[in-house]
Amino acid sequence: MPDPAVPPTPPVPLAALLAREDLALRQIAGPSDPATVIHWAHTSEMADPYPYLLGGELLLTAGVHIPEAAGSGTYFDDYVSRIVAAGGAALGFGLAPVHDTVPRALVAACDAYELPLLEVPPRTTFSGVARAVWQLMAQARHAELRRVTEAQQSLAAAASRPDPVPSVLRQLAGRVGGRAVLFGPDGAEVAAAGRPAEPAARAALAELAQVVRPSGPGTPDSATHVTAGTHLAAYALGAGHGFVLGVVAAHRDPGDHTIASVAAVLLSLLTGEHQSGSGAARSSALVRVLLGASAEDVAPLLGGGEWVVVHARPDTAAPVPDPVAASALGAALGSPLVDVARDVVRVLLPAEREPGPQPGWTLGVSAVAGPAEWARADVQAGRALARARATRAELVRYGARPALADLVPEAEAESHARALLAPLNPALTETLRAWLSLHGSWDRTAVALDVHRNTVRQRIAKCAALLEADLDDPDVRMELWFALRRP
Repeated sequence: MPDPAVPPTPPVPLAALLAREDLALRQIAGPSDPATVIHWAHTSEMADPYPYLLGGELLLTAGVHIPEAAGSGTYFDDYVSRIVAAGGAALGFGLAPVHDTVPRALVAACDAYELPLLEVPPRTTFSGVARAVWQLMAQARHAELRRVTEAQQSLAAAASRPDPVPSVLRQLAGRVGGRAVLFGPDGAEVAAAGRPAEPAARAALAELAQVVRPSGPGTPDSATHVTAGTHLAAYALGAGHGFVLGVVAAHRDPGDHTIASVAAVLLSLLTGEHQSGSGAARSSALVRVLLGASAEDVAPLLGGGEWVVVHARPDTAAPVPDPVAASALGAALGSPLVDVARDVVRVLLPAEREPGPQPGWTLGVSAVAGPAEWARADVQAGRALARARATRAELVRYGARPALADLVPEAEAESHARALLAPLNPALTETLRAWLSLHGSWDRTAVALDVHRNTVRQRIAKCAALLEADLDDPDVRMELWFALRRP
């Protein structure tokens, strides 16, 4: 969704520019439509300004480009038609220093092509006209910013009321002068406020809501449409449960999109996980665990049968991950089950949501595990993260493919591992595991364990002494690795 903090700069009504007495501009041809607006002023003496126009300009010219015999041919028709084709809003013709009057053929061409033509008196410079346009734009922008700020404050206050959703819709409808509708995941109107809309506009808004409802990659966050002079807009709410905000208005000011975006953010929070029931389910799971239930008992409340555990560390120097950033990481991975533990963020993720690299984070991903194996998966994710940091990889997955160790009965393998590694304390065991997994690299092991490389050397030397083994022997390394792969 676009950043709602700053609305776009509003255009300037042509009537406001004509009302400036210091400019003394006079419209002498073309329609006098109060809805005509100018987005900027541009000066050009090109015979064909089309390639240099963006649309919406007040084009200023002193007629230097006009040939002497222009009045008897199609020069002015061609010139004006090209301005209109480029989207020019109006033409200003200076009476000095080349021409004393506006050519009659130019007046006729502007009338024919319905292009407003302004006469710029000799005492008014083009730079003065451009400056007046910028001043009017600055005034309009300031007024629009003030209107948007007031709307943000009123919407925030409405969201804190006992009936927050209807209150936000009422405020939004009043601010845009139309109607605001909240559509549910099934497409039905959940709530609405403001002026009743015509049946055709209501039907068109319901169709527009389907455009932004999440349906896969590439679904837009917002969409607009105009039908029978009525402006429609739809905004997908960020909770991801299919709610959509619809807006109907007779006209659409530049700041209306910003105001509606703020309302959409608030409604996303109000229609989020607690409305969908998932927040209540997680709370229930937590309470059951605290009261003695097993992981297998509470897992069905969280959804999903198989899971992975993700350990993540930010690529910044901050010693503790920011809770807001951690929540954002969980949202990016697709799970609200996030824990900030010391210097690492842990995320419990349904296995079908395949985790991928996340900018600014280093990730370690466990093997797929059932609820009974969550503790083991947590250890696996930690080891994968340590390897990812040591090898400077964005993401490392714990190796879960079958190995030769799987050919040995589990009980015998664990008994052998305990006997072999019995002389080592936990710190030495973890150091030996990291060192072997990183092919004996002192530096990478130091990074993985957050210790000095000399500490790694001392610990490995102590391991060799306690085990009475030559750690340079590949057979010894293989047997130790076999034992260290036991949880």
